[in-house]
Amino acid sequence: MTTKPKAKKFRIRRSGTLTRAPGVAAAAPANKPEPAGTLVLRPTRPAPGGQPLRLERPARPGPASGEEVAARRPDTARPAAAAAPHAPQGEISSPGEVSAESDIDAIRREGLTGRQLRLARRNAQRHGLAPTSDFDAIRLMRKRRLDPFERPKALDLISRLETAPNNEPGQKPIQLPQTVPAGNANLPAKALAPIEERAAEIRRIQRDIAQRRRRKLALLATRLAFFVLLPTLIAGYYFFAVATPLYATKSEFVIQQAESQSAVPGLGGLFAGTQFATNQDSIAVQSYLQSRDAMIRLDGDLGFKAHFSEPEMDAIQRLPPGASNEEAYKVYKRHVKIAYDPTEGIIKMTVRAASPETSAAFSEALISYAEEQVDNLTQRLREDQMSGARESFAEAEQRRSEALARLLTIQQDLEVLDPVSEAGSLMGQITSLETQMQERQLQLAALLDNRSPNAARVEGVRADIRRLEAAITELRGQMTDPTGDGSSLAVKNAELRVAEADFATRDLMLQQALQQMETARIEANRQVRYLSMGVNPLPPDEPTYPRAFEKTFLAFLVFGGVYLMISLTASILREQVSS
Repeated sequence: MTTKPKAKKFRIRRSGTLTRAPGVAAAAPANKPEPAGTLVLRPTRPAPGGQPLRLERPARPGPASGEEVAARRPDTARPAAAAAPHAPQGEISSPGEVSAESDIDAIRREGLTGRQLRLARRNAQRHGLAPTSDFDAIRLMRKRRLDPFERPKALDLISRLETAPNNEPGQKPIQLPQTVPAGNANLPAKALAPIEERAAEIRRIQRDIAQRRRRKLALLATRLAFFVLLPTLIAGYYFFAVATPLYATKSEFVIQQAESQSAVPGLGGLFAGTQFATNQDSIAVQSYLQSRDAMIRLDGDLGFKAHFSEPEMDAIQRLPPGASNEEAYKVYKRHVKIAYDPTEGIIKMTVRAASPETSAAFSEALISYAEEQVDNLTQRLREDQMSGARESFAEAEQRRSEALARLLTIQQDLEVLDPVSEAGSLMGQITSLETQMQERQLQLAALLDNRSPNAARVEGVRADIRRLEAAITELRGQMTDPTGDGSSLAVKNAELRVAEADFATRDLMLQQALQQMETARIEANRQVRYLSMGVNPLPPDEPTYPRAFEKTFLAFLVFGGVYLMISLTASILREQVSS
């Protein structure tokens, strides 16, 4: 912070006058001695004139002489003219000086930092001002409507150094590159052209611009004619005059299956009978019709290569004699178009040929190929189902025959048709004989209870009992060993029962195999796919291709787009290279 200057206020003395120091006022001579009692004002900071200002108080006067004392006395008789120069004199500050002091006091009360004050002083010196203090520098800058705290830029400093006339004495002058003024001899000034010459120059420039524009338009038209119009004319001439007319036969068909919606349980039945159930089959048929196999088969049946090798075909569409299958397949893909609509499940086919009858024949042949292909798609599945059912039925039938033969063998060995009924009959006879034997035994006991039994009758009853026992024994022997080879009737009966059960089981298995074979046959019939024609192939009466106008316009668009892409790419590359 800069201290407050002490030369702000002035004191007026009676015994002296207030004068300014040399260099402050031009009227005050530099070597004139100041009279006694004079207050000299000298600035303490550099003034615009380059002389320092310093505030000096004059030396206190010594003892006054007698003449001076007498002069000061009021009763001393002095002339009026002599007393006039010694009257009290002074200078009063102007309103500008008072305003400057009030502005400095206001700036001092702002509480600025030392850095800001130094920056303000440097800015004031940079703008050619001579402030007496840092606050005065701020005041002068604001008076000129300048920012006292603006930081100088590097370019301003350089321009300041370039415009500085000379440095201080003893300092090396700044060496900066200077411009060399051009004399009249080297660069004579061109006289201004009159209005007519300037108008003529403007017209010449306009003609030059118009000529360049015409040249560019001519070049553009030439390029467009060469790269766009000429190929379009060639394509149009080919489509209108050279191309062989082709007849297109269109047909539409859909692939269906015999399986009903109710035949498939669960969620799978939701898609049965719709295009989603035959989606794979339709895609497979489309792929087959677009394959080389279909082309080779069509060529073998109807002569596809020979038809497109005829001399009536134009040179672009004609197949060379002895063309390979690859060349013929390219022509086949170009003239046989097959599309599949997955939303409706319809296959659309378009066949082009040089005659309508040939086009219809090609279309019908391809439809027959598609139908055979559809049959072949499920043939293996149907054959597998039927072959398994047939094998199971044949095996069950053979096992049943073997069981029946074994049952007949056992019946022949036992000489009975039904061992169960035979055993029942024997058991009935044995029961009857046993009943009779019990009766004879009771009769014998009754005869023996007499005191004098009849011997003849007793002997007859005993004979009857013996005969009944022999019959029962014989019948029981027949049940245990009917053939006499040591095998019991129970064993034979068990074998016969096992043979009968085996025969019944084989008979049941045969019935199940038969039912399974019938089910497999039904399922195989449900797996059958067949073609349902939506649009039959009919030969057209007028040529469908080539569509000359559409093809020519398409060629124009194609060549125009290619030229536009090439020109844009070239302009971008040229701009990148030039930049």
